Amino acid sequence: MTATRAVTRASSDPTRKTAFVAGVLYLITFASSIPAALLLGPALTNPDYVLGAGPDGFVRLAGFLDLINCFTAAGTAVALYSVTKRYHEGLALGFVATRLLEAAILFVATIAILSLVTLRENGVAGVDPSALVAVGASLVAVRDWSFVIGTGVPALNALMLGILLYRSGLVPRAIPALGLVGVATFGSWVIGYILGVAEGGTVWHSAGVAPIFFWELALGLWMTFKGFNRDAVAGLYARTNATDGVDAAMAAQAPAAAKAGAA
Repeated sequence: MTATRAVTRASSDPTRKTAFVAGVLYLITFASSIPAALLLGPALTNPDYVLGAGPDGFVRLAGFLDLINCFTAAGTAVALYSVTKRYHEGLALGFVATRLLEAAILFVATIAILSLVTLRENGVAGVDPSALVAVGASLVAVRDWSFVIGTGVPALNALMLGILLYRSGLVPRAIPALGLVGVATFGSWVIGYILGVAEGGTVWHSAGVAPIFFWELALGLWMTFKGFNRDAVAGLYARTNATDGVDAAMAAQAPAAAKAGAA
């Protein structure tokens, strides 16, 4: 009986599968990005890393996990678009665009760190070690700046998606409200870091990133295990159907109006 009810609920909610896929993709971004950050520690903090010898399996694994993070981040926006566009197509497109931008910038960070591995493994015969260290430091700088800006873009997509989810009521409003708080806190830290008045690992950094971190985690968990609010879904589909009906009526009246004008 319980299984039958679950199937009935799933079949009556056209967005349940969409919410589940988007939620799982959000959770995969956590499962990939956090271990990657831990595995990259030696490559980012040791200036002489590029001069060492030995296997770089951990750093390569971190690069692979970061690539997974890029793909799943983009996937969340693509998965949600079919639902969010029913409320506001402009904001939905904005969310897709900023999520893709985030993934693209993080791709640059991943390429930089994998290039550092190649430089360490192959080196350049006859090159002064200090020159290799300088090149390695440059690659780390590219990675760090790409990571800061790439992970700062979620403040923009939190603004787009947060407004959509808060107004539509697809999830409990406390979740997007937390994301909108993160827009201000994390966005201010990113701007401060770019301008040179903020640093990583500070209280400002931790306080800034925390709302964004918990907003995405809470959203991923809620969509995976709860899905969207069914009343809100019904409202979205009714709204879309009403709009489609108006558009169809206007399209049907257009030929008649054109003929009347020609006469």
